[in-house]
Amino acid sequence: MSDEHPELSGYEPYEERPIRGRRRTWVLRVVVLLAVIALVLPGVFTTVNVGTSNAWRACTYRASVVEPGSEATPRFELFGPGGLGWECYAVDRLGDEHHIDSMGLIPVAPQVFGVPTQRV
Repeated sequence: MSDEHPELSGYEPYEERPIRGRRRTWVLRVVVLLAVIALVLPGVFTTVNVGTSNAWRACTYRASVVEPGSEATPRFELFGPGGLGWECYAVDRLGDEHHIDSMGLIPVAPQVFGVPTQRV
């Protein structure tokens, strides 16, 4: 058998060049990056906004139950008493701050037992 291929007779290899140039590749990468950011950023903003709203409501409720008359302030802490997540603090009339509860990453109001759910 011969190493010659008859279909390649007359073919002379040439210096290969990329299909896309450097500038076009760079522009394409920037456009894709901006598109991904445009898709992800609204979801992040919505999640943070809903989490903040829920934290304020849940912390206000918890502070009113534990320490009536105090002002509730929720904070997102990386290294808080409960670890990563929302922490609820109450500030009393003297300005002292008391830790009320660790609410976790997704704060919700605690369940209240003993409250009638139907009208009689």
